[in-house]
Amino acid sequence: MIDSRRFALGAVILLAVLGGSVSAQNRPGDPGRDRTTASDETEQQRRARIRLDLASAYFADGKLTTALDEVKQALVISPDLPQGLNLRGLVYAAMGEEALAQESFQRALQVAPQDADVLHNFGWFLCVRNRHAEALPLFDRALAVPRYRTASRTLLAKGVCEARSGALAAAEVTLKRGFELEAGNPAIAMNLADVLMRRGELERARFYVRRVNDKSELRNAESLWLAARIEYRLGNEQGARDFGYQLRAGYPNSPEAAAFARGGFNE
Repeated sequence: MIDSRRFALGAVILLAVLGGSVSAQNRPGDPGRDRTTASDETEQQRRARIRLDLASAYFADGKLTTALDEVKQALVISPDLPQGLNLRGLVYAAMGEEALAQESFQRALQVAPQDADVLHNFGWFLCVRNRHAEALPLFDRALAVPRYRTASRTLLAKGVCEARSGALAAAEVTLKRGFELEAGNPAIAMNLADVLMRRGELERARFYVRRVNDKSELRNAESLWLAARIEYRLGNEQGARDFGYQLRAGYPNSPEAAAFARGGFNE
């Protein structure tokens, strides 16, 4: 599957942290309740929010130890804060503390079983550890949350997870749903193109990768190499070489350029 930093799921996971707010007590799935704003916060909520905002910023910056310290302080103030438990799970996962990460995600779901961000993140945590059978139902639970506003993100994660498990037909269906919701998302287009290529649907794969390569701000080594591989499998060897030359000119030190140099079109 597509694993470069530009199109990979690391950013997808992070969005689940930064998309939340400690003060947003009316979460998706809580119909009929007014949304809490800053003026409604208690002093305890305000202090926890500040700590959690700091923790999120440090986590985004890769300062994991400092992020963990801040999220711990937020949880001292508010021990059952789902967003804090969620972020603690992500920090521990980034640190390689898998048991502690899983414990944090499970605790968050005990407190807030319909928190779509936690369901998404715990699902991805399990997926990247090849625990696909456990991960996929969590994505489905997230997608079932009423008024879930970032469903395309979870459809992307689920589709990648299905593809990793070998369920390419299911992955195609899931990623097409994601594309219908967010056609401009390059990660969805790239992963859908990759799945279609692997299924032998080469003309359709060409369509989706072209949507990425036609925009200079999205084009990268991975998208050019995927296009080259698709053209090669279509029998268009000159087209494959043309993409390869662009790849070599723009990204000479990339793994994809090395694969082109050794002719690894079918790897």
